[in-house]
Amino acid sequence: MQQLDVRQPMGLLFLTLGVILVGHGLIADPVIFVRHSLGQNVNLGWGVVFVLFGSLMLWLARRSRAS
Repeated sequence: MQQLDVRQPMGLLFLTLGVILVGHGLIADPVIFVRHSLGQNVNLGWGVVFVLFGSLMLWLARRSRAS
């Protein structure tokens, strides 16, 4: 019986959410950031973190499956 590695769906979830956040951070009006988040593009920053974490989880799942 083959078990599901939780890193794979978790990686896909974080990667998808990260891509959405990065996309929104790139196309959003910069005036919003000045008014609401002290001039920081929070969506872009956290989107990159999510993409990196999701990619790491997928890489770890693939690496454990190969060995």
